[in-house]
Amino acid sequence: MMDFIRNFPFFSILLSLGSGVLTSIMNKEIARLWNTFILVAITVMSAVLFVYMLGVGEPYTFMMGHFPAPWGNEIRAGVLEAGMALFFCLIMLFSLKGGQEHIDAEIEETKVNLYYIMINLLLSSLLALIYTNDLFTAYVFVEINTISACGLIMITQSGRTIEAATRYMIMASLGSGLLLMGLCILYDITGHLLMSNIKDSIAYVYAQGTYSVPLIASIGMVVVGLAIKSALYPFHTWLPDAYGYSTALSAAILSSLVSKGYIFLLIKIFFRVVGFDIIVDSRIVNVLFVFGLCGMIMGSVNAILENDIRRMIAFSSVAQIGYIYMGLGLGTTFGMVASIFHILSHASTKSLLFIAGVGLTDASGGSKKFEDLTGSGYRNPAAGIAFTIGACSMVGIPLFSGFISKVLFAEAAVQNSLAKMLPTLICLAISTVLNAIYFMKTVIRLYTPVSRKTKKTQAGEAAMISLKEHPLYNAALLCMVILNVILGCCSQPIVDWITDGLAMFG
Repeated sequence: MMDFIRNFPFFSILLSLGSGVLTSIMNKEIARLWNTFILVAITVMSAVLFVYMLGVGEPYTFMMGHFPAPWGNEIRAGVLEAGMALFFCLIMLFSLKGGQEHIDAEIEETKVNLYYIMINLLLSSLLALIYTNDLFTAYVFVEINTISACGLIMITQSGRTIEAATRYMIMASLGSGLLLMGLCILYDITGHLLMSNIKDSIAYVYAQGTYSVPLIASIGMVVVGLAIKSALYPFHTWLPDAYGYSTALSAAILSSLVSKGYIFLLIKIFFRVVGFDIIVDSRIVNVLFVFGLCGMIMGSVNAILENDIRRMIAFSSVAQIGYIYMGLGLGTTFGMVASIFHILSHASTKSLLFIAGVGLTDASGGSKKFEDLTGSGYRNPAAGIAFTIGACSMVGIPLFSGFISKVLFAEAAVQNSLAKMLPTLICLAISTVLNAIYFMKTVIRLYTPVSRKTKKTQAGEAAMISLKEHPLYNAALLCMVILNVILGCCSQPIVDWITDGLAMFG
């Protein structure tokens, strides 16, 4: 039985890929049920694997067809990979159920099954990026991830979404090109594609002092390529339109998962391909540190200037991605732990904010403008409460996941040199104040009573949502809130799990 559980990573990837093929011949109702069944099945397998890995305490590799590299492909699973896969599946499931009511309203009937195909492909690519032990396989699924994300953006085929998808594809192609060139140079230097073999070769080359310039250049290309694809400032220009004009469900999935898959791959490359000591010695982390700090501030400044709730949440993602890269840039193991925890925190919170935001806009005649959202917290109580909790998490209020993230980043900064400690603490303080400005401003507007003289639109009145009318939507919001509170109140076991997982990475 234990040996059978080790097949679950392969089964998960294969199930989501195969599900995409089957979905293409289904009508929308069957596609919805099938997609939910597959997602629940993969979530259960990920949970079982996670519990199994906690008990075993050491990673394992799974050779497809029992052929070793370079003839066969390998999957590697450890406690960190299993936990991350479980978390991604939960976020995907909650987002899908929370946005399900709007799929029919926002997408043409003939394209609904196509939408589910994109979701299946996206999930398979995320799982492959988490589990793969081969760099070329990682690149293939990076491209699958990009194509499926682009499909999720432009599924409505309005002018704005086509423009946003085009911009996303241009920037993503630039990032993919740099990533591919970096991987090609690494293969030329080492002669391997398997992560563990590359790491041994790089350690030898680095110790000998040969190929130092090509090695640093290849690492730089890989890092910059993945930074572009994950919207690190100033490579974020595609993000506001992609999140702001796509469907609500697409925005929730894209903001929560897509960029996090790329960042997790980058962390794997740091530890399992190059070696963290070599990454720190190369000074590449210093560049990520500076851009991360800039993203923390500029993303929040842009969010303050927005008058559209979806674009405001999108610019907030730029700031939060800056937090993650700042943690990577600290160049310490504890900084990595803080960044990985913030991946979990941001994913759970952003999906909550986008799904709650669509309920608020529905209760405001479909408008995303702040002036029309006045009082929408009363018109849709569940969405208003959920958005407020998500906002408190982003600001860093205790009991929620965002507070723990900021504490971990501050602790990682204090353990670092003065040159990085002071900028980190200052930017954390400034960013927290800026977060409070635009999130609390929004919450206040949601609960500002509408004047009796103000004419309410019929659409706004008709869109008032009760627990009885949309139980699935409210259940999804409740699950996201619970997940956020668990991260905020039970953080120490999660931090220990991340720390143990990173120790297994090497």
